[in-house]
Amino acid sequence: MASSPTLICDKESWKDLKAHVADIKKTHLRDLMTDSDRCKSMMVEFDGLLLDYSRQCASLETINKLFKLAEAACLKQKINHMYNGEHINSTENRSVLHVALRASRDAVIHSDGKNVVPDVWNVLDKIREFSEGVRNGSWIGATGKALKDVVAIGIGGSFLGPLVVHSALQTDPEAIECARGRQLRFLANVDPIDVAKNIAGLNPETTMVVVISKTFTTAETMLNARTLREWISAALGPAAVSKHMVAVSTNLMLVEKFGIDPNNTFPFWDWVGGRYSVCSAVGVLPLSLQYGFPLVEKFLRGASSIDLHFHSAPYDKNIPVLLGLLSIWNVSFLGYPARFAPHIQQVSMESNGKGVSIDGEPLPFETGEIDFGEPGTNGQHSFYQLIHQGRVIPCDFIGVVKSQQPVYLKGEVVSNHDELMSNFFAQPDALAYGKTPEQLQTENVPQNLIPHKTFSGNRPSLSLLLPSLNAYNIGQLLAIYEHRIAVEGFIWGINSFDQWGVELGKSLASQVRKQLNASRTKGEPVKGFNFSTTTMLTRYLQASSDVPSQPSTLLPKI
Repeated sequence: MASSPTLICDKESWKDLKAHVADIKKTHLRDLMTDSDRCKSMMVEFDGLLLDYSRQCASLETINKLFKLAEAACLKQKINHMYNGEHINSTENRSVLHVALRASRDAVIHSDGKNVVPDVWNVLDKIREFSEGVRNGSWIGATGKALKDVVAIGIGGSFLGPLVVHSALQTDPEAIECARGRQLRFLANVDPIDVAKNIAGLNPETTMVVVISKTFTTAETMLNARTLREWISAALGPAAVSKHMVAVSTNLMLVEKFGIDPNNTFPFWDWVGGRYSVCSAVGVLPLSLQYGFPLVEKFLRGASSIDLHFHSAPYDKNIPVLLGLLSIWNVSFLGYPARFAPHIQQVSMESNGKGVSIDGEPLPFETGEIDFGEPGTNGQHSFYQLIHQGRVIPCDFIGVVKSQQPVYLKGEVVSNHDELMSNFFAQPDALAYGKTPEQLQTENVPQNLIPHKTFSGNRPSLSLLLPSLNAYNIGQLLAIYEHRIAVEGFIWGINSFDQWGVELGKSLASQVRKQLNASRTKGEPVKGFNFSTTTMLTRYLQASSDVPSQPSTLLPKI
């Protein structure tokens, strides 16, 4: 009988870290932060970015032990395997090459013996030409009007990544000028309310729809696409679809069958995972239609800067490696499974929410993180109570030196941005140091309130300071977190690039869909489900019995 593959937790370096936890539990960040040499060594600068991880519950010895863990996990070799195009996504037998999407034109990155960079740039050049045509009015709609509004239809990575970049660019001065007179909206949820909100105030004559689906079979995306196709056809006639709808897909046959000209299809490749696809046509096409390709190219260059850094920098100067190792320390050793870093929920939780190794062995340790967050000071009035006095949750604080939209008011002590950044600098210290009963007593706090006002501190965080939030910096930030997540997966020994966990729910939803159709059109009773689901489905059908069995087309009206 073949022996089981060795898990990382069986390595001496893992066991050494497990034993080291007891030493760290005896220390407090109040004490660790008094060591200026330690703090200095826990700051890393690269390309305008400053990372400070001195408020992690870790000593210099901890960091060295984490580096040894990385060596035991063959981290450098695994990173090289990714950049070399090896099929590290073993369950789907694919390369993982999102780094090729933002590589320079002269770079050489192979997948299955072929340099994929020329193909990437062929698509980027096509996007540049097409988006410029739409923006300058040489590509017009069916009635001769310019197309100034774009609705991008996609879900998961085909929606979240592009939306993050768009949200960040909306207030950037350069991006505002580039987007003047234009709108970009994203339609992901299959809820008809979302359709209504997305087309509210839009004129089909001036609207372009980008349908984003690799296979052109994603259920939610295609239903939304058919809905907007009907919206366009009802107003302008079926022939208008080819002028008002384009696709990001690899399935040219289904694209053409849908009514979209295959020449207006922008491909990407099976070595691009959905949640890592924002730098492909998935994100670059809608963003270029809104902001112009030159600005989006700056975003790509920012991501490429981090790609090169991740591939070449030593561990102690490598921002994504350090973030990944600290995540492993917090999750698998200190037992803190949650963290804050806005907008990366999908990339992190879909990638590393795994319970077995890449070889299929059940893992006897925790992997994955629970990711959530809020911009600015919003979090202070929602979940900061929990992170200060409830459970310990590692936090990432991301700050920006220069505001996109500075505000100065005469007579105010500080500017609005300085007020924001005051909290950026204060919160990590508040989490680290806390407040002791002795301090409260010296402040004459009533004895009965001291337990309620005591803060234990010793709560880990890290701070990442960006020079600004322009297209280039947004690209850097995105790539940092993509690679941080890869580091975690490489060391845990899991496949961060598949997502079988999302399939079961889809399969069961298909069964429910068939039942709803049979009940609506043939009056068939609900059957084949457990008692609970049968009861809920029956109640739903009874309460919505006014839904016609053979409905005519009805579109939202707002």
